[in-house]
Amino acid sequence: MQAPMSPEMETPSQATAIQPRMRHPVYVLPQANQALQALNQATRNDDLPHVTRELVHLRASQINGCSVCTQMHAQALKEAGESDNRIFTSAAWRDTPYFTGAERAALALTEALTRISDRADPVSDEVWDEAARHYDEKALAALLVDIAQINVWNRLNAAVRQFPAQ
Repeated sequence: MQAPMSPEMETPSQATAIQPRMRHPVYVLPQANQALQALNQATRNDDLPHVTRELVHLRASQINGCSVCTQMHAQALKEAGESDNRIFTSAAWRDTPYFTGAERAALALTEALTRISDRADPVSDEVWDEAARHYDEKALAALLVDIAQINVWNRLNAAVRQFPAQ
């Protein structure tokens, strides 16, 4: 996950369209940025594919309405060679044939952990068991931490009204 755009980098059209409420917290608290970058790096391992990580980031960002991260992770998927069909239908992944069983399990877990207040049992046994069927303990740990950290970025961006680069 990259740090959001610095206010000094904004273009005139962005400056008139949406104004952040403040400098992004990771620029105000550089150690927070270092910690978030370290957390992101810690989840990178061979057990959790890069594309799965990007799909998870995209889906959580869609749910949270984070335009910065939605744009960033859709672009990352495109750069990784993913098809437009997979990128464009990621919000409706249940109703498309474009995702593997493992990706579907990761997306279901992402939705459950991102929407934890939507149900009494945020992560049902069914969602958990399906994720555990596809991922070993190390990959599942990376997936859980990855979902948590994209939600942190989404919440920071939403709070300060961070906008995407154009």
